[in-house]
Amino acid sequence: MTARKRRTSIAAASAALGGVLVLSACGGGHGGGSGDAASSPKQSQAAAVDKAAAQDTSDAKIAITPGNGSDNASINNAAKVSVTDGTLTNVSLTTADGTAVKGTLAADGKSWSPDAQLSRSTTYKIAATAKDSKGRGANENSTFTTVSPSNSFIGNFTPEDGSTVGVGMPVSINFDKSITDKKDVQSHIQVSSTSGQQVVGHWFNSQRLDFRPQNYWQAGSKVTLKLNLDGVQGAKGTYGVQQKTVTFTVGRNQVSTVDAAAHTMVVQQDGKTVRTIPISAGSPEHTTYNGQMVISEKYKKTRMNGATVGFTDSDGKGEYDIKDVPDAMRLTNSGTFVHGNYWGGPSVFGNSNTSHGCVGLQDVKGAGDPNMPAHWFFDHSLLGDVVVVKNSHDKTVQPDNGLNGWNMSWADWQAGSAV
Repeated sequence: MTARKRRTSIAAASAALGGVLVLSACGGGHGGGSGDAASSPKQSQAAAVDKAAAQDTSDAKIAITPGNGSDNASINNAAKVSVTDGTLTNVSLTTADGTAVKGTLAADGKSWSPDAQLSRSTTYKIAATAKDSKGRGANENSTFTTVSPSNSFIGNFTPEDGSTVGVGMPVSINFDKSITDKKDVQSHIQVSSTSGQQVVGHWFNSQRLDFRPQNYWQAGSKVTLKLNLDGVQGAKGTYGVQQKTVTFTVGRNQVSTVDAAAHTMVVQQDGKTVRTIPISAGSPEHTTYNGQMVISEKYKKTRMNGATVGFTDSDGKGEYDIKDVPDAMRLTNSGTFVHGNYWGGPSVFGNSNTSHGCVGLQDVKGAGDPNMPAHWFFDHSLLGDVVVVKNSHDKTVQPDNGLNGWNMSWADWQAGSAV
């Protein structure tokens, strides 16, 4: 055999042997090996490790709401962490830029929640750890974004929490966006009184909802407003964010009656006349509204400019501009006040009507004089007290012009409810 032929034979034998080895490795074959050939020493070792790891897995199961990737999340009920079969050891809530949000872990270590309401349109990250009874650890994470202002609505309400008000004060809620699902929204708002009076809501428009009983609140009663609007859809793609309870107290029953023809105001508390005050109501050219009006704002001094309510001269300037009207209390949104008047002569009060529609009482410049009728009335009035005007040559004030829904019949009021 020549050297060349010998090398060729060796190469062929090597190729044949390689083919056998490949077949043996991939096929598992019909020869010598059994099914046990798949369980190599390395595979057996890996299986043992996996089994040990499974046995060492913590029993603690952490739950985080909202789920990872959620958007339009609640600013009240989001960021809740809980655990079963274990206790929480650490929870951190941070904004996307790393700002930490304080929270409280329950005494039993089973739950955690933030201490304050979250911000709208903000991305948050939660990282939670826990351990089970054997000390084995568990971890969970979630990232979510809260509802944006453009996708949420709030209701600005009157009166304020903890306040004491007059018997005529309605609960008035003004939403910052139009509500199309009025029934669902109203059904998540409750107003109740310790007096037991039935309280009904009335929609004046798509953004204003007022609540009142058939007659004035009973003096001394407590009224509670509950806003459970979190997550409630007010319109397509728009959700409520408020979850709040407000309580206010109704003070003594004060109703004051202005007789525009007699130029007097009779002040009654709990049905008894406590004072009769000479007044000057609206002039024949600018009469005062008739009807039941509720004091909605109080100012020791305020500016009154006729241009802001449509009283202008030929040059477009206000027919009046008084920068320090004393002891002023608002009765309508359109500009009717009961207020002090220091620029009119004493003989005006009780004898003639000279104003642009307001009810004027004698006063001094600077306000605060206890001897002046205007200051006495200011000092003895609460937001929510009722001022009734009669015998004026004008129409009855519209129920939605101020907090004046009392000028609507009970049947009409009930008809405006969505529930």
